[in-house]
Amino acid sequence: MDATVAGVMNRGSVPRLAALALGLMLAAVAPARAMGLDPAYPNETMLGPAKAKGVIIWSHGRSIATEDSKSPTPPYLETLRADGWDVMRFDRLRRADTLSSSTAGLVGYVAALKHRGYRQVALAGQSFGGFLSLMAADESNEVDTVIATAPAAFGEFNDGSDAWRLNAVRLYPLLQQIKTARVMLFFFHDDDFDPGGRGDRSRQILAARGLGYAVIDQPFYLTGHWAASSGLFLRRFGGCVRDFADDAGLRHAFDCVPQWGIVPSAELKLPPALTRAPPIGAKESGSSLAPSVDAADARLRTMPVWYGFYPNGRELLVAVQSVSGDGVKAIYAVGPSIDNKYPSTWSERVGRVDRDEYIFNERGKNHLRFRVRDAGGLAVTWISQDGKSKLTADLRRIDPAILAHRGAIASAQPQ
Repeated sequence: MDATVAGVMNRGSVPRLAALALGLMLAAVAPARAMGLDPAYPNETMLGPAKAKGVIIWSHGRSIATEDSKSPTPPYLETLRADGWDVMRFDRLRRADTLSSSTAGLVGYVAALKHRGYRQVALAGQSFGGFLSLMAADESNEVDTVIATAPAAFGEFNDGSDAWRLNAVRLYPLLQQIKTARVMLFFFHDDDFDPGGRGDRSRQILAARGLGYAVIDQPFYLTGHWAASSGLFLRRFGGCVRDFADDAGLRHAFDCVPQWGIVPSAELKLPPALTRAPPIGAKESGSSLAPSVDAADARLRTMPVWYGFYPNGRELLVAVQSVSGDGVKAIYAVGPSIDNKYPSTWSERVGRVDRDEYIFNERGKNHLRFRVRDAGGLAVTWISQDGKSKLTADLRRIDPAILAHRGAIASAQPQ
């Protein structure tokens, strides 16, 4: 994009003259109408160098047929903005977006922002943008942190050539030449740009560098090249990314063990009957959590509550209250959306048994299908009322006793 940073900063809290000076410095290092530094959140006030913990520059990928400069900022960066970082985007037009020229532009932006007074400058990038961020950290000792998700710059498996192997071959020398930056890498399962094996080799290289690092390789539940752009990535790893960026003194491996999704969070609203739940197997008179199973599915006697999440990052809990003949009653609870547009809600649902499925098609409500798996899990399918949208989730059985103590459990666990 061709907007100058002067226009960007004037919408924030940085004084107009200072922003103009910064804009002129940044414009001087960027080819006309090819690159630009833009606000990641143009409707939010930027803190400026004096108040912000630092500034993070996100670099998008590069597609052959589309302008990735129009792609949305990944949700996980909101975690850094909320933590006191200014967040910007390094937008490039694909016709002039090369590894060498864009790296030079990014290095120039880093120097200008450090000169402006930002204590830390972090670089984050997806795919091609991840490679740019690592290359900039090779060129400059003013880069404090790099967060690269699914780094790739040399094609994919379906291209029909071996070029995609360069996404590994060319990555390792970049990691070996990092000057001062802490490096956090994410590699995802079923990524067509990933030749495989990059996690272990990257970890070996970074461990020998004596710099802070984290390599998250093939994390559960997150698949595909664009996994870092999902709400689920934000929920599971937003806290890890934030803590890694904040740890300026890190000189060793960073332990990233996300707790979100292990137990229901305090954000998930539940009916009082569940938060007072007895342990599995306990006999409580009148308890809705001791299912009265008149149908043949005896598995429900020992698996009354299941927990998990949808791919969009919303928590999900199901409690089957009773099965009688071909009728079934259940509590269905879903957590808030990542943008808080949709709050956490719960409802009592009444449905029917159809072979191995429990179907809920009540008038005026979204449709639900539950299927108990042989391994004890629960497959959930959500279908919008108009039938145009669909989400699926695989839940696992949990002990309902933890629901009464989930606040204490969550606060005691590392984030």
